[in-house]
Amino acid sequence: MRPAGKLQIMVRPIRPRLTAAGKHKITISGQPIPYTIKPSARARHVRLEVRHGTDLTVVIPVSYKIRRLPDLLQANGRWILDKLARYGKVQSLCAHQELKSGDVIPYLGHDLEVVIRENHHNVDGVKLERDRLVVSQRSVSSTLNLAVEQWYRMQAAKLISERVNKLSARLGVTCNRVIIRGQKTRWGSCSQKGNLSFNWKLMMAPEPVIDYVIIHELAHLKEMNHSKRFWELVAQHCHRWRAHKKWLRQHEANLTARLRPRK
Repeated sequence: MRPAGKLQIMVRPIRPRLTAAGKHKITISGQPIPYTIKPSARARHVRLEVRHGTDLTVVIPVSYKIRRLPDLLQANGRWILDKLARYGKVQSLCAHQELKSGDVIPYLGHDLEVVIRENHHNVDGVKLERDRLVVSQRSVSSTLNLAVEQWYRMQAAKLISERVNKLSARLGVTCNRVIIRGQKTRWGSCSQKGNLSFNWKLMMAPEPVIDYVIIHELAHLKEMNHSKRFWELVAQHCHRWRAHKKWLRQHEANLTARLRPRK
């Protein structure tokens, strides 16, 4: 069992070289993360450490190629943010802050500026206008986050249902129902009854990534596992599935967070 707060990553041994020891900074899912590099002659693997009272420490073998480090940190971004949040080093990803006019939120891989318009006709509404999401409210005290989340859910129900119908025909499968949920740890799931569930936060990701998740779950209608045959089926209908899976992994911490304002 791995000790809490530590993560080991295997690296290939190479010839010794100088390393950039000291303090550095990287942005992970929109959050600036300071970290300290500590070369170690005894280390055989890269080791990420987050402890009480310290920032992220990256212990590296003296032979490690430092140019690989940013990609490695991004790939383990969710682990890093979760550990830092646990020790109060970054804002908890589950913190719920109210959006305000001028904040930027992601939609289908692009940024939208939130614009609030007070509506005196007792009608609330959300409308997409190019690169702006215009929210009409009956009063400034109305809950903006709830209105925006409901809009995301409506867009997800429409887009994902359309893509499921098209992609299911391509795979030669038929699902029972399409359900939009707000899962904390899953992008999608497939039940034994043929029901497909998808996370509404997928609407923040680029459309090709959404298609990958849909194809992934549709493939489970033929292979209810993650066997070699399953991944061959996914690859047959989504040639860049590895890139899309990597994108989700690298942006997971940001997409699974609640709607929050830009700092």
